[in-house]
Amino acid sequence: MIDQDTKKPNGVKEKFIIKGNKPLRGEVIIRGSKNNASKLMIASLLTDEPCQINNIPLSNEIEITRELCERIGSEVQLLPEHICKIQTPEIKNSLVSELSRKNRIPILALGPLLHRTGFAEVPVVGGDYLGHRPINLHMEALNKMGVRVEYREHSYFAECSGVIGAEIEFPFPSVGATETVLLTATLGKGKTVLRNAAVEPEILNLIAMLVSMGAQINVDPENRVIEIEGVSKLHGVTVNVMPDRNEVVSFVCATLFTGGEVFIPGIKTNYLEAFLQKITEVGGIYMKEPNGIRFSGSRPFKPTTIETAPHPAFMTDWQQPFVVLLTQAKGESIIHETVYEDRFGFVKDLIRMGAHIEVVDECLGTPCRFEGKTYNHSARIYGATPLEGTEITMTDIRAGMAHLIAALGAEGESIVSGIEHIDRGYEKIDERLRLLGADIERV
Repeated sequence: MIDQDTKKPNGVKEKFIIKGNKPLRGEVIIRGSKNNASKLMIASLLTDEPCQINNIPLSNEIEITRELCERIGSEVQLLPEHICKIQTPEIKNSLVSELSRKNRIPILALGPLLHRTGFAEVPVVGGDYLGHRPINLHMEALNKMGVRVEYREHSYFAECSGVIGAEIEFPFPSVGATETVLLTATLGKGKTVLRNAAVEPEILNLIAMLVSMGAQINVDPENRVIEIEGVSKLHGVTVNVMPDRNEVVSFVCATLFTGGEVFIPGIKTNYLEAFLQKITEVGGIYMKEPNGIRFSGSRPFKPTTIETAPHPAFMTDWQQPFVVLLTQAKGESIIHETVYEDRFGFVKDLIRMGAHIEVVDECLGTPCRFEGKTYNHSARIYGATPLEGTEITMTDIRAGMAHLIAALGAEGESIVSGIEHIDRGYEKIDERLRLLGADIERV
């Protein structure tokens, strides 16, 4: 089991005590993408043969997915070498209506379970609150593939006599719904064509695994079209989880915010281009080296304008760490969030620390689907304003990382609670930050 429980023996939750304004310097190893690794574990349910997933992060998110798989009937080994060995020789329980902890993964298990038993029940979506979750896209796609889905009080129940190919087009590129189609159509009868699909690198990593298992999938990333020709059987596979892009961005923003320098081995620029462009715009420096990338920078930074959107644009999960960085940019910066309608809740804590930020319901950029709906989905950041340490409570993974970065670069001491959120997505984040010179203690 992964030992990252954020409760002490007496039930009191742990906190971070951070003494800020210390430059981060050194080398940090990026773990495998937690958003990707859990999906690969679910994909292994499509076969009764053994699968090995390398470079898996040992975070609490993986533990939640492990619990789901084991409840279903999987035999799971999580090894210290960041290897997951998983096999599901038979489905022992396709009705999993609740788990001890929630994340967004169970909905993706519907497809694999339907193929192996003809029916399935999984808990409702959990994880971080980011606003409305477009579960309707999952449901509509499943319906088109011949699946009957029923929403129950705490779960989703699905059944079908056989998955059939379908023509599906999303109103916007949903990562989760794209994954649902892939995991359901791969063993279906006939051809499924998915238009306006998400084509994030993590999606392509999942597709690579499925193809290695024997799936027939063609991808046209430029036009966002995925074609899946159903096959009758999939096989075991060994696959590598791609590096976590969110970890890269988090460590880089923390490094620049504290005026340090960090080398990150084993990463490439091709899945970070939108982020690297903005790093350059604000005055940060990155240098490609034979086996990785080196980042550095110091305050004050230059202001910029960012609009989040599906890959290959600036990722929605990157804006929270970048907001913290932009508090130290001299002038006015703008961030327009177009993916989720409620991702600026953390800003109130930055304001308490001394930031000058205004969140509005306008589209400060290209008009998006939230226009005129009174969602506070844009922010103006005025800088540079020094931040002061304070008490902060994390509410989700990305907001939690923004809080952590702010505390690392602020003057004085910060006490950060709610760290179970960041433990869900980042493996031993405090230990890794200490290796870079951070003064952070878990108590």
